[in-house]
Amino acid sequence: MNVKRVFGGALTVIGAAGLIYAAVVFATTSGDNSSIKSLIIFGVLGLIFFISGIGLVRTTKDES
Repeated sequence: MNVKRVFGGALTVIGAAGLIYAAVVFATTSGDNSSIKSLIIFGVLGLIFFISGIGLVRTTKDES
């Protein structure tokens, strides 16, 4: 089992969870500053984790 591929999968799952949480915050936001800040923070971090996880899984070669 390749450790890089497992780590990439974990990053992808964490990023997807961050993006889903950002969508929930966006749907329930009332417009105050704390909601907007958390929306931006979770959205950006989720996007970074998701993209890096997908990239790590795609670029890691399967060596058995």
